[in-house]
This record gives sequence, structure tokens and C-alpha cells, in this order.
Amino acid sequence: MKTLLPIVKNDPWLEPYADAIEGRHQDVIKKFHELTDSTGGSLSKFANAYNYFGLHRQKNGSWVFREYAPHANEIFLIGTFSDWQPKEEYRLTAFGDGNWELKLPAEALHHGDLFKMLVRWDGGEGERIPAYATRVVQDADTHIFSAEVYAPEEPYQFKVKKFRPDVKPLLIYECHIGMAEQEEKVGTYEEFRVKILPRIVRDGYNAIQIMAIQEHPYYGSFGYHVSSFYAASSRFGTPDDLKRLIDTAHENGIAVIMDIVHSHAVKNEVEGLGRIDGHRDTYFYGDSRGEHPAWDSLCFDYGKNSVIHFLLSNCKFWLEEYKFDGFRFDGVTSMLYYDHGLGKAFGSYADYYDGGQDTNAITYLTLANILIHDINPHAITIAEEMSGMPGLGLKFDDGGIGFDYRMAMGVPDYWIKMIKEKKDEDWHPTSIFWELTNRRADEKTISYAESHDQALVGDKTIIFRLIDKEMYWHMMVDDNNFTVERGMALHKMIRLVTLATINGGYLNFMGNEWGHPEWIDFPREGNGWSYKYARRQWDLVDREDLKYKFLNAFDRAMIELVSGEYNFQAKAIEKIWEKDDDQVLAFMRGDLLFVFNWSPTRSLTDYGLIAPEGEYRAVLDSDSRAFGGFGNIDDSVAHFTMPDPLYKPAGKGWLKLYLPARTAQVFRRVNKPGRPSASVRKSSRPAAAPRKTARTSSAKAGKAASTTRKSAAKEK
Repeated sequence: MKTLLPIVKNDPWLEPYADAIEGRHQDVIKKFHELTDSTGGSLSKFANAYNYFGLHRQKNGSWVFREYAPHANEIFLIGTFSDWQPKEEYRLTAFGDGNWELKLPAEALHHGDLFKMLVRWDGGEGERIPAYATRVVQDADTHIFSAEVYAPEEPYQFKVKKFRPDVKPLLIYECHIGMAEQEEKVGTYEEFRVKILPRIVRDGYNAIQIMAIQEHPYYGSFGYHVSSFYAASSRFGTPDDLKRLIDTAHENGIAVIMDIVHSHAVKNEVEGLGRIDGHRDTYFYGDSRGEHPAWDSLCFDYGKNSVIHFLLSNCKFWLEEYKFDGFRFDGVTSMLYYDHGLGKAFGSYADYYDGGQDTNAITYLTLANILIHDINPHAITIAEEMSGMPGLGLKFDDGGIGFDYRMAMGVPDYWIKMIKEKKDEDWHPTSIFWELTNRRADEKTISYAESHDQALVGDKTIIFRLIDKEMYWHMMVDDNNFTVERGMALHKMIRLVTLATINGGYLNFMGNEWGHPEWIDFPREGNGWSYKYARRQWDLVDREDLKYKFLNAFDRAMIELVSGEYNFQAKAIEKIWEKDDDQVLAFMRGDLLFVFNWSPTRSLTDYGLIAPEGEYRAVLDSDSRAFGGFGNIDDSVAHFTMPDPLYKPAGKGWLKLYLPARTAQVFRRVNKPGRPSASVRKSSRPAAAPRKTARTSSAKAGKAASTTRKSAAKEK
């Protein structure tokens, strides 16, 4: 009898597709050996292209430059050192397999010199930025991009040599360096480090996910039309500035995840990889598959070993050179399918195994996950994927593609649909609970109510959908406006129930936690190249006379509550109560009881829930005045379960609670039958794990917390 992979054993519905799943698994094994036979079986040694190609300074001070350009006939290095003219001493030499090389004396190049390649091929020539350029800058006047020699005399030295994220659960603050500033301009790595990172630390998130790091010609692309895959965007500062930001984040116990784009590339030929040596198919498909029909971009040919070499080395580069803690892979759905998943319903398992899958891309993604976790076993990989491909977030050995997490992309769509299409009276707990917990049991997800996608022009954030124009006139603390009160109440409830039901992690886009008004609109011709909406108005949340501070306080409180429960994401979700007529939802995770009354009008007195026996104390109340609520609940009151003489479930009793309309409450079960009271019971969480302990400003304290956490079992 044929041995089935664990993914199939654990899901009988996948048995009809066992051969396809096994075939992909074997494809990875075959490709792994093909790539690593010459490296002793080491994928990490294979992924060293960036140490070979590109510009490098040798130990004796001389320079060597190499490029892969199989269709080129002649290549010159041109730049400020040659008056941008091709000169014989800067001519590269071909030495086989499409590789070119140039060796130069120490005095030939200097820090700050600008350069490009002049590439000649059959029938033409063109200036090109090297594929492995690690520093690309744009001229402020001409707007022309060039590679830059980056060799400072005293490069930045990391203070935190090894960092192990404490991300159980993973709480991500998604951010964009350029638009993180208050001023109408492009923000910098250093400004983010000094002004924004401390906010994130105070708010309790344990990871930042940074967008738009890889160099991109058009700022308004949000960083998704990449031109130079190895260059940190110079719009925001220098490579050393980015390293200092990451180092400071690590000092404060914050993991740093990079939003990496390997799903496509910008079409630009001078700045990007398109026709880098005169031919499209050097890095991309040479046929109709080479252009993405929806994104106006180029699609990598993942079947070529040279392309895999380029992309795998890119993963290793960012991990080793900048000490990123992992990646959120953008556009994974587009990679998985020949048709990029466009217009496909994905209504059954058959849609994942109908022959329309790009097995080369699946092989690459699997190898990327193997490599990343080989380099750093504690690295974090997240797939932005909407089709629901089974096994995406499962280990390779179990038959999966190897991501640690997948984005729960249906959740924000659900909330938008609820707000747009349902009356408040029709917000049913059964629907909410099902949507937030309907996922594969063997794969971890990143849940979120909204990300940057919902904040862009053409869409709306949750708070803007709920309050809209009233935000401009009625956000003063002493202004009582029904629309604002409803919007703030639902904003808090939506975010809490989304966070409370995670099975992996939670994500928030910067500013959304406190209801940042308006949309994101990058400078473009249509808005007069304005930065008015490509920024974050932090002064709004800092003002004591505005209500934004209440939403920020609630977000901070719920993040602190969940992060204080070690391995919260792994605790079973036990449904306690759901009643659509009353619009009440209640569930437990460990000793925490979450209770939601979604009714817009009915406050429920002495509402009974069947809950595990014990004493319950309130630990979070969305109606608290500290969070902009009405303060209708006395949080000092202890609640005790009571037996029912007619209904006697084992170990359970009736818990009577007051549930004001449109509120959420969290209670902690502090005293179980036969258990010491909470006042004399020690916390079950490891001593080094509380976030306030780990997040200190000193490297020494951060290192100590990380070290003591090594005894905790690694979650898979």
C-alpha cells in the first residue's frame, strides 16, 4: 500500500489528489538535489549569488564586479569615474555560462561613485543597473536612477548579534517607512526609528512588517513594482540607517519582517531586470506568460535554475546582511497558478489540482521556505494568498509548501461586507464566529480586520466606513454624536473579536488601531504630486481633546491582554454561547472568557451563560470611559457561576452578566473549584516571557529575555 504524506492522511478529502501532492513533493526533492549536488547538499551554500555577482571590495582594497548576462556581446561599467562613457579599462570579460567579470584597482572606485552597465547585444544596446546592485539612488533633478558605490569607512555594526523573536502570539504592526511621518514628505528609516518605533513598543506589538523595502522606481506602487531586488530603497535613507532601525527594534524585543516581492517585477528596462541583456527571457518567461495581465509587470520563470539562484540568494541576502527575521511573501496566489488565480472561484479541492498550477513556482516557494528556516530556524514566513491552497502553511516534510503562516484574507472582506450590507440588527454571532474560526486546523493564519489594502484610495478603512464625514466634525471628547459612538463601539468590537480568535497571529496597519481618518493616496499626477494623504497624522491621537486616544488606549489594552497569555494563539477556542436572537457571542480561551453583545439597542441584565465553574473577574471592557465608552459596567464586581438544579452539565454552571448594547467584555476565571485563589497563585507564564520584561530599551535586557526564552518549546 502506498504511503501517504501527512497532509493527505490528516485530510481524507485530499485523497483523490494524493498523486498530485506527492508529485509536487518529489519535484522539490529532485530540484533540491539538482541545485545542491555541488555544495554537499547545502541549499544555503547554493544561495550565495550575491556574494559572487555585483560589486565587491576585496581584502586588498581592489574591486571585482560580475554580472550574469547570457545574451550580451559586450559590457562596460560606466559612471562618474568614466564620465559615463565606455572606456577600455572598464570593459568586462566573458568567462563562460553567461558570466562577465571586471577587476579594478582600489583607486578606480570610491564611496559615492555612481555607475551603470552599458550592455550591447545583437541588434542593440542600452544602459542597465546591475541585477545585484545593493545601493540604487535617484537624481533629485533628472529623476534618473543609478547604482551607487556604497563603501563607508565605518559601516554600521549590529549590537544585537543574534535575535530570537518571542512571538507567541505573533502581533504584527504593518508599516511603510515613507508615509509614517506627520509631515507631508517621504519619511526616513532614522525618523521611523526615533519617532514611530517607540509608539509600536508602547502599544505592545512584538513584530513590525515593513513594506516597500526593495527599490522601486514609482513611489506610488507601494513598493510592489520592484526594480532592484537587492537594494534597500534609498528614498528612506542609507543601508546603515536601515540596519540601525532593525538593530534598535531587536533591542526592544521587536521582530522585523520584510514584505518581499518575488511574485513579479517592474517592466522598466533601464532600472529593472526587463531585457537586462537585451532579452526578456533572462529572468522572465519569454512567451505570453511573461507579462502579468492585471499588474502591468513581468513574471519570473521559476523553472530556470538561474532564476531560482537569483531569488533564493535574495532571501538569504536580506536575512544575513540586514538581519531581517523573516518575510511576508507578496502575491503568492499569482505565483501558484498559470492564470494567477484571476476570476477563479476556488469552490472545491479540485480547483487546486486541475493542472492549472505552476509547479515550478510551487517548487521555488517550497525551497525558499526550506532555505529561510535552514539559515534561521526561528525565522517567520507568511504567505499572502487568497485561494486557500491546502498545505501552504504546512511543513514540507508533511507535504506542505512550508510557510509558517498564511494571511486570513477573507476576514477583512467579511467585515467590509458586514458593514456595507448588513443592518446592525442582522449582525449574527453564528456568522461572525464561523467566519473567524473557519480554517484548516493544521495551518496557522494571520488574522486581521484590515491592512494597508483597505486604507488605499478606492477603498475605505473600517472606521471611515462606520463614521465617514462625521469624523471631520464630531471627534471632540465632549461631542456626543450617535454615528461616532456607534462607529467607535463597533471598531473596538471588530478588532477584539478578530484578535481573540487567532490561531497564529494578528496584524494591524499603522494608524488603523486608533482610527486614522481618510485614505492613503501617494503623490501622482492626478493629485498634483501631493503628499497630503501619504502620511500619518499622529497629532490626532496625541491630542487630549480628541476621541482617537480612546481607540488607541483600547487597542493597547487588548494587545497587552493577549500578549500576556503565553501561547494564546494555541489555546483551544471553546464556544460558550451564540444566540442570534440576542446577538450574543461568548467563547473561552484558557481562563479568558470573551463576551460580545452585538445588539445596537438591547442591553441585557443578568444574562445567563453556561460556563466552566469558578469565579470570574473583568479584565477588559470596551464600554469603559477610558476607551470612550459610557462606563455602564462596574469592573470591580466578581462574578460566580451558579448551579442549576434542573440542568447539571459536569463542571459548569450559570454565569449571570450585565451586557450593555454594542459592547465587548473579557473576564478571567481566577478561582476554579478546588484551586487556590488568584491572590496566592503564581502565574503560569514563564518568568521571562511578559512583553514588558522583554521590551526594554537596553540591548542587554533584550538579549537576556531572549536567552531565557530558549527553554520554551518551539511551536510548529
